[in-house]
Amino acid sequence: MNGTAIRDLVASTKAEMLRMRKWPAFWIVLGTWLLLNLTFAYLFNYLAYTSGESSRMSNGLPREALLQQLLPAAVPEVFTQGMAMFGGALMLILGALTVGSGYGWGTWKTVFTQGPARAQVVAAVVVSLAAVVVALVCTAFVADIAVAALIAASQSQPLALPALDRSLLGILTGGVILGMWTLAGALIGAIARGPALAVGLGLVWVLVVENLLRGVAGIFAPIGVITDHLPGTAAGSLAGAMRTVDGPATPGVLHVLSRTESLIVLVVYLVLFAGGTIWLLRRRDVV
Repeated sequence: MNGTAIRDLVASTKAEMLRMRKWPAFWIVLGTWLLLNLTFAYLFNYLAYTSGESSRMSNGLPREALLQQLLPAAVPEVFTQGMAMFGGALMLILGALTVGSGYGWGTWKTVFTQGPARAQVVAAVVVSLAAVVVALVCTAFVADIAVAALIAASQSQPLALPALDRSLLGILTGGVILGMWTLAGALIGAIARGPALAVGLGLVWVLVVENLLRGVAGIFAPIGVITDHLPGTAAGSLAGAMRTVDGPATPGVLHVLSRTESLIVLVVYLVLFAGGTIWLLRRRDVV
C-alpha cells in the first residue's frame, strides 16, 4: 500500500468515525449494550444478594458465591458473560446498520463515484467498527470495575482488583466476540443491501437458527461437527472459558470448544466476514 492509499484510508476512517459520532442510532445501540451489561451483571444480582433471593434469581449460586461475582476481581469473567447473546446481537445490529444504511441513504453511490478507491473506503468502515468495539469493551470493563468497587465498599469487602493477565484476557475475549458479531452484521448488511432486512436476518440467525441447529445436532449427530463451529457456538465457548463458578451458565454461554479452539474459529470468522464485506462492496454494483 503506497503513501496515497494510506492517506486515503486514514481520511476515510476519520470520515466514517465522524459519521458514526453524529448518528443517533450509533449511541443508542452502544448505550443499550452498556445498560444491559450493568443491569444483568450487577443490578439484578445485587438485588438478589441483598434480598436473600440468590438461589432463585442468580442461576442458583449460593449467597456468598454470588457476592464474590459482584466484586472487582470477578469483572473479567462477569462482563464477558452477556456478550455471547444480547451483546453480540446488539453489535450485529450496529454492523448491519452501518453498512446497510449506506444503500438506503445513497451514501455508497456518492462515495464510490467521488471518493477514494472502494477497497479503501470499505476497509475504513471495518477499521472504524474495530475501533468502536475496542472502545466499547474497554468502557464496559471500566464501568464494571467502578460499579463492582461501589458494591465492595457498600458490603465492607476488600477492594481487590483483578490480575492484569486476567483483565487483558477478559478484554481480548470481549473484543473478539463483539468484533466477530459486528463484522457479521456488516457482511449481512452488504449482502442484503439495506439495514432493515440485514438486522432481521442477523437476529433470526443469532437468536433462533443456531439454537435450532444445536438442538437438531442432539438428534442427528453427524451435523454436530458443523454446529460445534458455528459463530455463536465459538463465541459462547470463548465466554464460557472465562467462567470460574459452577452452576447454570448465562444463556448463550457454552462449553463446547476450548478457549484455543474457539479463539481460532472466531479469528477465522473475523477474517472471512471482513474480507467478504470488502469484496462484496468492491465488486458489486451499488444501485
